[in-house]
Amino acid sequence: MGNIKDKQPTNRSNKVNWCGALSLALVPWTAWSTEATPAREPRLKSEMAIVVDQDTDEVLYEKHADQVSSIASITKLMTAMVTLDARLPLDEDLEVTREERANGWAGSRLRPGTTLTRGQALHLALMSSENHAAQLLGRTYPGGVPALVEAMNAKAQLIGMSESHFADPTGLSATNRSSAADLVRMVKAAYEYPEIRYDSVSTDLLVPVGRQVVHYQNTNHLTSRPDWQIGLQKTGYIAAAGRCLVMQAVIDRRRVVIVLLDSVGRSSRFADAQRVRDWLKATRAPAIAIDAVSPAPASESSSSGSF
Repeated sequence: MGNIKDKQPTNRSNKVNWCGALSLALVPWTAWSTEATPAREPRLKSEMAIVVDQDTDEVLYEKHADQVSSIASITKLMTAMVTLDARLPLDEDLEVTREERANGWAGSRLRPGTTLTRGQALHLALMSSENHAAQLLGRTYPGGVPALVEAMNAKAQLIGMSESHFADPTGLSATNRSSAADLVRMVKAAYEYPEIRYDSVSTDLLVPVGRQVVHYQNTNHLTSRPDWQIGLQKTGYIAAAGRCLVMQAVIDRRRVVIVLLDSVGRSSRFADAQRVRDWLKATRAPAIAIDAVSPAPASESSSSGSF
């Protein structure tokens, strides 16, 4: 056997022909390289989860996606949709009463007597998961909370959430129940409302409460990270539901809906979202462009591109 040096072409013509043959030989490999690289599915802490391509409805990942469970404050997305469907004036002033605090819920800075607009209440319910704001939306809905809940369940059936049931505007009742698969339908429906998109992903809001100005922040810290492109989100937690998170996001130029339910630990749902994003990016390999029709002369360097 000779060495590589012995087999080198002796003239430029042979060199060009050899490069052309090499380019043609690489064509099958080029086609293969545009396919998704196999990657191990993410190991999520969430008990139920699903990831869906928003535009094609392709299920990219699922884990117990049809199992029905409590959904906590994810409920507020439905509260928001029904409120907006009623076309109630968002600039109307609403007053917080003791009725909003009647159940002894913990930790609200909206004291009785506080006045805020319906738009502000909607904003707080979506961004900060403010329970009293959500209850205020229900109480001031035409017909009150019972009529709102009836409209929520009717809306659920309309958009195909056949395994879901809603019981209150806040999500504090464990009988607000759905599946990860059904929640994809709700997230996609909610995404059609500009107000919900804007309010749910805004990072903070200043609200006058009495003589103070209260600084509210988003319950999802991923909304403030520049490496995430989130179009809609909602967090939720009660003991019966665990830690929950739903999001619409753009990952590697693909619009996806992510649903994560019953995750253990305060930060595990956000870590799960990161795991999903890393996995999706790893499974979409860039294409390498090679011109198979007109091979480049040996003196030129080949170029590569990505999509």
